[in-house]
Amino acid sequence: MKYDFISIEHQTIRGIKNPGLTLVGNITKDDFSFKVLVDGKENEYEINFNKLTKRFIIKSVFSKDAKDILVYVICDDKEYLIYSGSNTIFKRVKGKIKDIIYPKYTKLRAIRITLIKGIKYLWKEYHLLVPISLWKKYWHDFKHRVEQRGEKFYNEPNDVSDYQRWIEKYEEKPIYEELSYNPLISVLIPVYNINRKYLSECLDSILNGKYQNFEICLVDDASTLKETKETLEEYANKDKRVRVLYRKKNGHISAATNDALNMANGEFISLVDDDDILTPDALYQVVKVLNDNKELDFIYSDEDKLDTKGRRAYPNFKPDWSPDTLMSLNYICHLTTIRKNLVEEVGGFEVGLEGAQDYDLFLKVTEKTNNIYHIPRILYHWRMVEGSTSMTINNKNYAVNKGALALENALKRRGLKGKVLVDDVSTYYKIEYSLEYEPKVSIIIPTKDYADTLETCLKSLYKKTSYKNFEVIVMDNNSVESETFKLFKKYEREHTNFKVVKADYEFNYSRINNEAVKHATGQYICLLNNDTEIITDKWLTIMMGYAHLKHVGCVGPKLLYPDQTVQHGGVILGLGGVASHAYIAASRYDLGDYGRLRVPYNYAAVTAACLLISKDKYLKVNGLEEDLRVAYNDIDFNIKLLEKGYYNVFLPQVELFHFESKSRGYDNTPEKYERFKIESEYMYNKWNKILNHDPYYNDNYSKKAWFKLEK
Repeated sequence: MKYDFISIEHQTIRGIKNPGLTLVGNITKDDFSFKVLVDGKENEYEINFNKLTKRFIIKSVFSKDAKDILVYVICDDKEYLIYSGSNTIFKRVKGKIKDIIYPKYTKLRAIRITLIKGIKYLWKEYHLLVPISLWKKYWHDFKHRVEQRGEKFYNEPNDVSDYQRWIEKYEEKPIYEELSYNPLISVLIPVYNINRKYLSECLDSILNGKYQNFEICLVDDASTLKETKETLEEYANKDKRVRVLYRKKNGHISAATNDALNMANGEFISLVDDDDILTPDALYQVVKVLNDNKELDFIYSDEDKLDTKGRRAYPNFKPDWSPDTLMSLNYICHLTTIRKNLVEEVGGFEVGLEGAQDYDLFLKVTEKTNNIYHIPRILYHWRMVEGSTSMTINNKNYAVNKGALALENALKRRGLKGKVLVDDVSTYYKIEYSLEYEPKVSIIIPTKDYADTLETCLKSLYKKTSYKNFEVIVMDNNSVESETFKLFKKYEREHTNFKVVKADYEFNYSRINNEAVKHATGQYICLLNNDTEIITDKWLTIMMGYAHLKHVGCVGPKLLYPDQTVQHGGVILGLGGVASHAYIAASRYDLGDYGRLRVPYNYAAVTAACLLISKDKYLKVNGLEEDLRVAYNDIDFNIKLLEKGYYNVFLPQVELFHFESKSRGYDNTPEKYERFKIESEYMYNKWNKILNHDPYYNDNYSKKAWFKLEK
């Protein structure tokens, strides 16, 4: 039973009272399904499949009396037997013992192997004097390799079992208080041919919720299913707050939701699909934040999904208001509550944009208000049913195209020129903004000797920069080697937009760049490390497209280690200390959570190893903090921009190599480590509040591993 497209790593039958089969393996096919037979009859199973690694885990439960178990994979219209076994009490007891002992053994073995190999490598490369700048990379490498060998350090959000464990231990229980302000909320629900079970569960979740000052505006879009209409009539007769309108002609979701909007009497509307479920505290939590701030116009929460067995799965823990992220995807979704008069002001739901009607509405409404609030709690369960976009966006390809059209319309309304591109991997969006003219960019490169490193940077810069209006300012910090000065002369001779400025004082990254800005004649400043190499041809053009936007502060690209793993994928505050780069050591081709390594996202900070910003904004926050000579000056700079109301943007479609700290040397001396501690303490004292709550990194996520859950 060996096939070249599938391999089985692990197989076991376990469970004394409730036996079940677990099958773990890898498959190279893209289009496939499985079939489990128990004594000749099809049996239910659950599958967890990682699209990137092609690894699957199948679990199937059966009765104690079952005898023969067969598992088939179905692909290319053929069935292939991949497992054949029998269910015996001996196997189940053996599996139970293995369940208890094997994980501990596996963990210890994985740690031992990884430590031995890691120590050998670090001795060979650094004689164990590992630079501080690489500690995080090697720690994440260590955890990743231990995980690969059998033990995770966190709960994985996309693993149903892990998520269940997290819910039981970490999800906060609601605390209810008396509310003085109790506005009427109109829940808008378009309905079409939904079965009774799903519709009644949806309506019951609202009716039985803690907050009771609501109305439910249901619009039946000419359903042909009898049980749908019977259920609507039943609930309308049961509770006067349930109001139903029956359309005579099917007009699709935008028209139906507009009819629901016209029925609404509430000060606010909430959007709910006819097969989804609200948590008992959903509307209460919305009104609670309105009691804290009555000026809020737009409120959204976190959400998760209900799988086909009714279990909670695949949580979406969202960032606070992120305008550039919204231009990449509809990250807001549900539960969303909006002031009704704003929805009416923008014309309601756009007919012709069905499939992206909510996305279009959110883009329009957020153009009218900045009073936007995110509740970091799961208040909405999105049901996964066959054919739903909750299963996969590919079920509704038209929604992707309609979303692109909604973005094109948004650009026109905002007076911005640009092209909307659909990312071929994630199906999310990238905007290539166009400029009316090319403002001058001053590219600042601090350096000290290592002429070969600097030349790699300069060669790639002049070769890959299609943007024409730029100057290069090399800040020479105490170079002494003749090769360095020969290189300076060469580039001064060959390029009229190249100059060298002396910075003959003790290394202070902040001071060097601040001094360079005084010599800069550009309207925009690009901070660039000398140990970088540009990969993306249109790097500066794409980055300038975002940097020229009024609301944007810093813009930064994806940086890669020479082995093509990620060095910088945005910065998360409070992660593993003061701050950490996201996705360290991930594959260059990793999708990232919700496309974070594929499409633009707002982050609290981006690294100054390559950073673009307007000169006016740079000066507005008084540049880089010179008390921070080496570490965290860029983090401090980014936070100062957040305080001024700007948004920092990470652009993963722009890539550079970063050969970290080559010319300055490694932080592997006691003196440098002491300085690192002092600068860390400076950040904690100055920015303690925001380090504890990064607005762009949900508080439900772990501060030990990016976009994972505590274990």
